[in-house]
Amino acid sequence: MPTPAIVMAILALLLTIGGGAAASVFNAVMHPGAWVIGPIIKGQNYSKGVPLHPSPGPNGTWYINLPRHPGSVHYVTFPHGSLRGKSRIVMRYRIQAAPGTRIEASTAPGTAGIITPFFQRAGDTWSGRGRFEKYRWYATFATQPLRQGEYQIVAPLSARWTAVETSTAHSEPAAFRDAIANADQVGFVLGGGDGYGHGAYATGPARLIVTQFRVE
Repeated sequence: MPTPAIVMAILALLLTIGGGAAASVFNAVMHPGAWVIGPIIKGQNYSKGVPLHPSPGPNGTWYINLPRHPGSVHYVTFPHGSLRGKSRIVMRYRIQAAPGTRIEASTAPGTAGIITPFFQRAGDTWSGRGRFEKYRWYATFATQPLRQGEYQIVAPLSARWTAVETSTAHSEPAAFRDAIANADQVGFVLGGGDGYGHGAYATGPARLIVTQFRVE
């Protein structure tokens, strides 16, 4: 399977072509090899019980079979690069689960897991301290519970995005603009409990299927 860097290099080339390449751009972004199930910090992957990349599905979709405890899925991202000139992130997905299966927050078993669009500025140390508190941004206004069904999330970049601790796009507009301009990873996080990206797991067979992901 091509590495995320190779897939996104193809995407960058298609973006320079423009015009009739729009469908090819969408296909490149939706290639499961462009995505990583992580995060990987100092060599350690915080997602457990899943492969490094999603699995390809039919008709240009991809999916993740959600693991059971103590496995979990935290961050699912691809290297988009700068979000300068973009206006929103649109994600369509569905959850398929066996009867009685629940998707729960890793840090709060028994409570529903959640899904949230996300992007990360290049150069993040993952410390969440000092200026790095404003390197990861979450569309908390668009968070949805992880339940069986088909859903769409629309996250405008003009809305009230939330950083690691207390900063928001409204309270720290300059930092948010800088993060937009210098963005690297884009995607979504699973969590609940004590953090939007602190992981979720399934109590039985469950699959998260992404049918569309667009940065417009």
